[in-house]
Amino acid sequence: MRNEPIELAGALASFTELWSPRIVTRVNDYDVRVAKVAGEHVWHAHDDTDEFFLVLEGELRIALRDGDGGAEREVVLPRGAVYVVPRGVEHRPSSSGGASILLFEPTGTLSVGDRHDPVPDHVDATTGHTL
Repeated sequence: MRNEPIELAGALASFTELWSPRIVTRVNDYDVRVAKVAGEHVWHAHDDTDEFFLVLEGELRIALRDGDGGAEREVVLPRGAVYVVPRGVEHRPSSSGGASILLFEPTGTLSVGDRHDPVPDHVDATTGHTL
């Protein structure tokens, strides 16, 4: 990783793929990732880690399931909002108008979690791509 300031708008301008996070830098054992999103991701859960979201542009919605496929609720994150999905909670991010997001996840965390529905073609199942 470079040890220079990273301008997030430039990082986001360097790629076009949706739901395909790029690793901007690392903090201890965590990746700092940016992604462009539109439409729906896949229902998934990270069994051993929380997932941090910061909306840089647009609006992100995160559907959440309580328990084993139980009641669903949704949180709405406008630009500048943060939210942490607790470990083990099934969730599905989406954005009807498109958004740019920043995520903190342990290095090596798969973008579709440890448990997930079938992964559609528009979602990149990755541990992140280097810028």
